[in-house]
Amino acid sequence: MRFGYWLPVFGGWLRNVEDEGMAAEWSYVRRLARASERAGFDLTLIAELNLNDIKGPEAPALDAWSTAAALAAVTDRLELMVAVRPTFHSPALLAKQAANIDHISGGRLSLNVVSSWWAEEARQYGVEFDTHDARYARTAEWLAVVDGLWKERQFTFAGKYYHVEDAILEPKPVRRPRRPRPTIYAGGESPAAKNLIARTCDGYLMHGDPPERVATKVQDMQRLRESNGLTPLVFGVAGYVVCRATEAAAQREVARITDVHQSAAGYANYEQWLANTQLEQRVSLEDYSVSNRGLMAGLTGTPEQIADRVRAFDQAGVDLLLLQFSPQLEEMERFAEEVMPLVTEPSAVR
Repeated sequence: MRFGYWLPVFGGWLRNVEDEGMAAEWSYVRRLARASERAGFDLTLIAELNLNDIKGPEAPALDAWSTAAALAAVTDRLELMVAVRPTFHSPALLAKQAANIDHISGGRLSLNVVSSWWAEEARQYGVEFDTHDARYARTAEWLAVVDGLWKERQFTFAGKYYHVEDAILEPKPVRRPRRPRPTIYAGGESPAAKNLIARTCDGYLMHGDPPERVATKVQDMQRLRESNGLTPLVFGVAGYVVCRATEAAAQREVARITDVHQSAAGYANYEQWLANTQLEQRVSLEDYSVSNRGLMAGLTGTPEQIADRVRAFDQAGVDLLLLQFSPQLEEMERFAEEVMPLVTEPSAVR
């Protein structure tokens, strides 16, 4: 099992807690990334939104790609998984930019390809907003251009959304025997998303869910992947961690962070999110109060209880946990000290 975490580019993960003590500032995320390497974390996911999805649209939000480039220069080991939305980036220019950051990092860049859902953000930033299935058709072309430029000496593509002609991209991303290109992750619960990921991506990312539900998703996606004659996917799951000395203390914290205040700015986009995504289950406001359905992963309780849950995800076929904490630095260090040793013992290996 690899341990990753979401970089708090929005200043936190809780929609009804105004100040989580983790400012959306470069100084904080730099300190966090360096500390996470020392603590033993493997990866950070740098989300991309120009408006703040968690604290409300008027709150600060860091830019994903300039933050990733800066982190590439000040970290040594951490994989930098950067979210990218095809409607906001020309594929050829992004392929060039990503290849450069990959070299700055020494081959530690990966992509999380996200098909945009926030119509209001697209309107404000003057970006075209497609219907759901059209977004995935665009993403398929976008990925074809990026992958072609990374692999071919010269690359030409003519599609509905994108055209490039005899394009040259040098230097290519860092290549290794088991890493011919930066790893491409993506998520989604609609048939269009799953089919695209099974054909063109390297990893499948899931919102928080219990291990038994995740196990079914892993099996379904592996069958779909095998039907395309490709190597197995890497599977990641989002989760929000509440680690306390007692189960009762953990449950008190869960009650605090899910005490929904529907007037909170972070709930303003709830209906747009539901309208522009195709989910396998209805998400309540209480679930939405924590980002990415994180509490539904069930990573709450004592260190021993959380370690048992991590082992259950391991048995379900999960390779990577993408964790959220609040406050991020302090709770990540608690997790590293109290939970990681319990799941890295020889008896815990799958």
